[in-house]
Amino acid sequence: MKKSLFYFLLVLVASLMVACSEKDSNEKIETSASSEGQENSTTSDMKLVNDGKLTFAMSGLLKPLNYKENEKLVGFDVEIGNEIAKRIGLEPNPVTNPWETILQGLRGEKYDAIIGSMTATEERAKQVDFSDPYYISGATVFISSKNKDIKSLDDLKGKTIGVMQASTYVEDAKKYTDKIKEFPSEIYALQDLPPGRLDAVITDKIVGISAMKESGLEIQTVGEEIKREEIAVAIKKDNQVLLEAINKAIADMVADGTYKEISTKWFGKDLLE
Repeated sequence: MKKSLFYFLLVLVASLMVACSEKDSNEKIETSASSEGQENSTTSDMKLVNDGKLTFAMSGLLKPLNYKENEKLVGFDVEIGNEIAKRIGLEPNPVTNPWETILQGLRGEKYDAIIGSMTATEERAKQVDFSDPYYISGATVFISSKNKDIKSLDDLKGKTIGVMQASTYVEDAKKYTDKIKEFPSEIYALQDLPPGRLDAVITDKIVGISAMKESGLEIQTVGEEIKREEIAVAIKKDNQVLLEAINKAIADMVADGTYKEISTKWFGKDLLE
């Protein structure tokens, strides 16, 4: 009798263990399926140009921010974009587009975002939405190191000033002169300073200083920064899910130190400080 009771209890316990195991297994499968479903749903809500990819554009002509090396896009903007994509759960897909039509390309759904050192302005914000800034810089005037005529910003009046096409610097230059030459890249403009083809160039401070170091250009800055600029990711209007995901990715990068690591690699400092 005792043996029968013992065997009965043994079978009962074993049955309960199997049942609990199956329940746990089913719950894990359901949870996994639910999480996967939520992730897929979120991704689909991002209105991506290519499923599973974050396609982001830049000029590819702004060393060290974004440029080509051995036919591959590299630079600070590229690394920031790649990290954002990874944190959103997407494959990064950096592409190039001429700067003068880069906003049209975004609105025409050629890519999901512009991560190419674009300044967030009120005028541009009428066409696209901007993320929180991913670096802070400033518009700065550069001249040839041999130039003795320009000693302050007031000396720019009537001078020939170079700027990048469709950049915010076009309007800055108009405050000083009507002799404005536009270039597809600031680098090309800066290269025209030493031979005297331009009197000055207005561009991003980081771009100019990097050109001095990387290319050995004999140029120098004049005066203080013309204005402070917040550089942000641009996305098409009415894509709140993607915008919030990008903002969270940027905030998380800053919080865990990844942003500082990338920034220090390229510039030796944290560009958000």
